[in-house]
Amino acid sequence: MRFSKGHGTENDFVVLPDPDGELDLTPARVAALCDRRRGLGADGVLRVVRWAALGDGPAAAPDVEWFMDYRNADGSVAEMCGNGVRVFARYLAHAGWLGDGPVPIGTRGGVRTVVLDGAEVSVDMGPAAVGETSTASVDGEAFPGVAVDVGNPHLACVTGSPIDALDLSVPPGHDPALFPHGVNVEFVSPIEGGAGGGEVAMRVHERGVGETRSCGTGTVAAVVAALHHAGLDGGEVAVRAPGGRLRVTVGDGTTVLHGPAVLVAHGELAPGWWESVG
Repeated sequence: MRFSKGHGTENDFVVLPDPDGELDLTPARVAALCDRRRGLGADGVLRVVRWAALGDGPAAAPDVEWFMDYRNADGSVAEMCGNGVRVFARYLAHAGWLGDGPVPIGTRGGVRTVVLDGAEVSVDMGPAAVGETSTASVDGEAFPGVAVDVGNPHLACVTGSPIDALDLSVPPGHDPALFPHGVNVEFVSPIEGGAGGGEVAMRVHERGVGETRSCGTGTVAAVVAALHHAGLDGGEVAVRAPGGRLRVTVGDGTTVLHGPAVLVAHGELAPGWWESVG
């Protein structure tokens, strides 16, 4: 059984090619693959499947061949993953399954269009909706934030307090009435630089995973919240995450995430391992 390993700014994934939808991808198998001691180690699993062979999931969109079946490290199904869809596109190119020009990819958060340009992969993440204000809590300290929908739920907290020392080894507290299915939480520094541009720093705790070195949808949510905090409707903002640097363009009714996506290994699972963790 083949696999690949890749990352986008150190947000890492196990990629499972399953074009005809034959794998029984149970939560236990996902969790075992992602375990950094007894498995391959990753923040999530990307199953590469033709949309027509997906099985359970949204109805296939016309003229969209491939679907990113994304699972968090704990085995739970997630709607979207911005870094994941960029690594997914890099894998399609590696396998010879990616056509020329912009390519649409199906996800549970909607169709996302990707463009490869050398080392950089850009993905149109669609519009990001700013919702209600709320708070996240870390070690008893409350951080005001705003809900941002990027196809999955986020609570982005723009703060002037230092974010490097925050303990994100446990999930930040949040309002379960506003986020009944959990939430990804970002802690973001205010924009430094010119109007509609500049840079922010970000740390993120992902539901079902923990703190990650980067998060694509979280990066988009962080930029949208930082622009909202600054009273701006759009612009291009760079984001410094622990795992590297990304850019987000907000405008024209959509958001675009730009950054590197790298495949680092290809291999085979040992015979019998998959069945042993079923």
